[in-house]
Amino acid sequence: MICYGPRVYEGDVLAGNWRRPGKGKIPQVPAELDLVVEDAESGFCGAVVACDKEAVTLEDRFGKRRLFPLAPAAFLLEGKVVTLVRPAATPAAGPRRTASGSIAVEGLRARVAKESRIYVEGVHDAALVEKIWGHDLRVEGVVVEYLEGVDDLPAIVAEFGPSPGRRLGVLVDHLVPGSKESRIAAQVTSPHVLVVGHPYVDIWQAVKPSVVRIPAWPDVPRGVPWKEGVIAALGWRVEPADAWRRILGAVSAYTDLEPELLGRVEELIDFVTEAS
Repeated sequence: MICYGPRVYEGDVLAGNWRRPGKGKIPQVPAELDLVVEDAESGFCGAVVACDKEAVTLEDRFGKRRLFPLAPAAFLLEGKVVTLVRPAATPAAGPRRTASGSIAVEGLRARVAKESRIYVEGVHDAALVEKIWGHDLRVEGVVVEYLEGVDDLPAIVAEFGPSPGRRLGVLVDHLVPGSKESRIAAQVTSPHVLVVGHPYVDIWQAVKPSVVRIPAWPDVPRGVPWKEGVIAALGWRVEPADAWRRILGAVSAYTDLEPELLGRVEELIDFVTEAS
């Protein structure tokens, strides 16, 4: 499960007395397994692990579970107030597949997290990994954390203290020969640390353009902030956070991502879960 930092939303998402009659209908979202939401009143954040006609069970990144009633209880999903409803029953048609393409483990029970970890550069990287590989990571008991850049990677690795039973996998953006990122990654030499990367300037580019309904990711001139440059070139007229929600919302399965990212994440999962 993704290990997020403090959740920050623009303004007060609960302002305006959302319970008041006539305020507007709160969207209903099926409580599908692995959907990550936050209880609006208590702040408890976790993934859906069970749901019946009266209540939903959430499990946080530490394996702690809490039971919450369904409507009229409110939850936050990507900063928006929603109510959860029981998913519609669907006929069984063979083993259920996860977003990563693996066979889902039904009735997954909480598992103590391994000491090994996977680090990614930023919150967008973490959100994409969670959406595609979240179920797999919970099965393996692997936590993903984000670094907010890799400039201090050697010191971060030293602080982590890798060992045979405490492995560390790191996913780096723009890991190409001659880049700043490649020089930093070369400083990490522990056999218990695997640093891999994709060639893209930003994780956004790892989403296939066709999924976002664009012909290609724009080239951004040197010196222009990449995300802002992409937004301007596409004419989206939104803030980066809103652009990312649009991109992430278009992704539903591993087939929506470029192979250069898929292979690297699978490699990291194999590395940190390999028996000592």
